[in-house]
Amino acid sequence: MIGRIPILDISPVVDCGERPAKAAAGETFEIEATVFREGHDAVAAGVVLTDPEGVRGPLLPMREIMPGTDRWSVSVTLPREGLWHFRVEAWGDPIATWLHDAGIKIPRGIEADLMCEEGARLFERAAKAVRPADCRHLASRTADPHDPAAENAAGPKGGRGGSCGHREALQAVADRLRDQNIDPRARLAVAQLPETAALLAAHPLRDLVTRSPRRQIVVHRRRALFGSWYEFFPRSEGAIVDGTSAPKSGNFKTASKRLPAIAAMGFDVVYLPPIHPIGVTNRKGRNNTLHAEPHDPGSPWAIGSAEGGHDAIHPDLGTFEDFDDFVRRARELGMEVALDLALQCSPDHPWVKEHPEWFNIRADGTIAYAENPPKKYQDIYPLNFDKDPEGIYAEVRRIVRLWMDHGVRIFRVDNPHTKPVSFWERLLADIHATDPDVLFLSEAFTRPAMLQTLAKIGFHQSYTYFTWRNRRDELEEYLTELSRHTSHFLRPNLFVNTPDILHEYLQHGGVPAFKIRAVLAALMSPTWGIYSGYELAENVPLRPGSEEYLDSEKYQYKPRDWAKAEREGRSLAPFITQLNLFRRAHPALQELRNLRFHHVDQPDLICFSKRLPPERPPSEWHPGAHDTASRWHGLGDVVLAVVNLDPHNTREATVHLDMPALGLDWNAEFVVDDELSGESYRWRQANYVRLDPHIQPAHIFTVRAATPNPR
Repeated sequence: MIGRIPILDISPVVDCGERPAKAAAGETFEIEATVFREGHDAVAAGVVLTDPEGVRGPLLPMREIMPGTDRWSVSVTLPREGLWHFRVEAWGDPIATWLHDAGIKIPRGIEADLMCEEGARLFERAAKAVRPADCRHLASRTADPHDPAAENAAGPKGGRGGSCGHREALQAVADRLRDQNIDPRARLAVAQLPETAALLAAHPLRDLVTRSPRRQIVVHRRRALFGSWYEFFPRSEGAIVDGTSAPKSGNFKTASKRLPAIAAMGFDVVYLPPIHPIGVTNRKGRNNTLHAEPHDPGSPWAIGSAEGGHDAIHPDLGTFEDFDDFVRRARELGMEVALDLALQCSPDHPWVKEHPEWFNIRADGTIAYAENPPKKYQDIYPLNFDKDPEGIYAEVRRIVRLWMDHGVRIFRVDNPHTKPVSFWERLLADIHATDPDVLFLSEAFTRPAMLQTLAKIGFHQSYTYFTWRNRRDELEEYLTELSRHTSHFLRPNLFVNTPDILHEYLQHGGVPAFKIRAVLAALMSPTWGIYSGYELAENVPLRPGSEEYLDSEKYQYKPRDWAKAEREGRSLAPFITQLNLFRRAHPALQELRNLRFHHVDQPDLICFSKRLPPERPPSEWHPGAHDTASRWHGLGDVVLAVVNLDPHNTREATVHLDMPALGLDWNAEFVVDDELSGESYRWRQANYVRLDPHIQPAHIFTVRAATPNPR
């Protein structure tokens, strides 16, 4: 039912409020609603937050996004994890209505004294409504020292009665309006002062207050929003494949030697494919052949053998103690370890003998292996989650908690869209109830409905269709969707490649293509990732038209000579390091919802920006929450990128900037500093660019105000 003041279309809301929206600690987002009323009287709106302990905060005033749209908004930053609530409040604003009418009548001498008296009564009401609690809320906020309301909140001279002086100041306006010894226009001028407006903003006079239903926002730790991921196979690091003897697997000890280089490139998360024993039955050989040679290691996703299943470690990789040392070393270097959770089995998995009821039995009595026609996975048996749902659930929960006990706080879930959504909803809620810091990444390359539903029911991050979005129109449309339309429940993790996906853009674009895709992923999304070998621009497919790698690491050891590549100048590691360090240095790049695109008159170039204003709205919940932004002055932290999407040819164009998106006036002149070339330019709203992908495929600018040119 609609209340006295209609409050409609509240966001962020997920599934009509049935599920919580998402945010990360310190992330800024907008709470919006459509608010209006009958007639011409003024209306106003605000938001009241309730923290995870149930403590209500102050009223945060909303602003009308664009006059006449009835759409209201307020920026909110929630500082800590937990389940928060908010509600939108709307009310009639009699003083705003009076100011509008008085501003027309009094200058024309129409009912001037009567209008002043009516205004005086309204300000008296406002003064009587001031509560000491409101003043305490104001005093605790991070406010502009030149704001009169903030000054009074801090304890003005003459304050009494615990009202911080605001009550007296509002009563003084009422008294002034009644003073008939003063010209009515002068009396009105007092009510129109900025100081008076600040008082009213702090203590609005509210009639017909209407409140929306409470809505939920779950706040996760910062890594759920921001991070750089690096995927690699421990068995390849330190592996010996020289052709003179049987290949030898690397292990956690040899893989640990690679960790400092990964950390030096600026990565935050090290993601490992499955580390469990691998089945022998139907083991795949090199390049996914059906016949494995005696020393072929098999696919890590064919989990389970006589040595154990999901709760065991492949003997070639080491012991649990070795794994614990690996996790500890990563943590010492400032990284977390993410582990693959692949709920499937090889024919040799202990579950096959212990729980044959968990699988699909075909008419000939055999267990059905996994298929995604035309792909066949003869080495993998999928689980049937409807055969014994409680038994499977208990076992999976045990396995997840086992690895949590060994320091794993991030899981990359393999193909969650092939398991019941209700299973994941239950499991993720179970883990979140005791360990809310544990994060789950959904690897669901599937239809939008399933991909988005998995995000809604609890997955913290998701793979996306980014890999297949390469043209400018595709990128702009899809990244606008990710950064705005679905950002309140789906957090994208933009992987530029995976062991399964080598897109034709990388196959045919050479080193420039690898740089271009890295820039797009690293700057457009706060979370991105690469699969090992990307820094060497590995780009040979299994066959024309295939997205599989030739000599895929999924089926063989693949040691790489990192030092030789760097000596020969073939490594993209310095470029990737530059991107990751730049991301860490710029808070604007650590947010998702601030991505904006700008017009370019050439389709092979794309321009986008991210901005963190110098001062976010003050919050009762986190005094000093924006210390990271205090480094930035004037415009705030502004990053502007122009990228040549054509990896083969030089392109030139004129970039037409949306200046307000950069915090600038339309006619302003400003300076852009190129982080890749070190050059600086003076720019305006329209600017010429020329990018040779073989020399520099992108401009990555920081933006600052220009100093006046000397005459």
